[in-house]
Amino acid sequence: MTDEELLNELRIKIDQIDDQLLELISQRGRLAEEVAKAKGEAPEQGGYYRPDREAAILHRILDHNPGPLADEEMARLFREIISACLALEKPLKIAFLGPEGTFTQGAALKHFGHSIQTESFDAIDEVFREVEAGGCDYGVVPVENSIEGVINHTLDSFIRSPLKICGEVALRIHHHLLSNETDLASCKKVIAHQQALAQCRQWLNHNMPNAERVAVSSNAEAARQASEMKKVAAIAGESAADLYGLKKLVSNIEDESTNTTRFLIIGSNSVPATGDDKTSLLFSTQNKPGALFHTLAVFDQYQISMMKIESRPSRQEMWDYLFFVDIEGHAENEKISKALDDLSDHTSMLKVLGSYPKAVL
Repeated sequence: MTDEELLNELRIKIDQIDDQLLELISQRGRLAEEVAKAKGEAPEQGGYYRPDREAAILHRILDHNPGPLADEEMARLFREIISACLALEKPLKIAFLGPEGTFTQGAALKHFGHSIQTESFDAIDEVFREVEAGGCDYGVVPVENSIEGVINHTLDSFIRSPLKICGEVALRIHHHLLSNETDLASCKKVIAHQQALAQCRQWLNHNMPNAERVAVSSNAEAARQASEMKKVAAIAGESAADLYGLKKLVSNIEDESTNTTRFLIIGSNSVPATGDDKTSLLFSTQNKPGALFHTLAVFDQYQISMMKIESRPSRQEMWDYLFFVDIEGHAENEKISKALDDLSDHTSMLKVLGSYPKAVL
């Protein structure tokens, strides 16, 4: 058999598999429609989306992934299939911290797939208000970066909001140098959000030491401005390059290759346990010696892993603080439930912000 004959035979097999995939995906879509009909009338806010069900599907797929596609690629493909099937009934409407082309929008698309409607808002508290009012099914907001730390505006919004955390997304942050120009030498100015400039400082010092650096409100805004200017480069992500039609002069110019931002999914509904969950808490301690120590000792007593703790001023009294804590497990779990009961004896205020599936890749 010649090489050309072998290639033709392989292509025929691929075409046959594509036909099978087409029919199977169509069958899945028809079953999704049947599920929607079985659930009856229009569901409450959040539509037919079930964070726990999606997490279970993805975990099962990844547990059985034989390769050669990596788990991350397989998860991405199945998220898109799930997203498209859910949208047959009604696309989810997702609020995010904008403008268009930000990493937060990228996190929304990674988590929910591309068969959704996204709506950008200028501030984190606006995302909260839109979801609270029912204008969007869910919201996506950044909560912490592996280099820069927590986003205080997000933590502060939970103090006043009745919304719950329904999920999380971990997004690896890759910064690209974008421009209308065709080479670095032509770029006399670099514009980006101040955090992006800081996260690419070493690369800029080495490769563009004489270029002026200008901070703007977001990397997406930097890309928009760069699309309208000459001799200017922007630091932004892949989606901003596509959105504004810019050339990618250099990819991945961030100084830390592990730079990752964690985003939270906020909504009105509680999420059932999946077996691989987190619970986020907000509490304040009583004003007496050892109060925080005795509060945190409850987690040790019940052998509960505390994954994170952050403090914020309560804005009620001077030097009075609130504590945000992530623990491993779901509030429905008997051990967690008992710990929360005991925790209330050591705190002046305790609020469960939500139990939700851990990020899947």
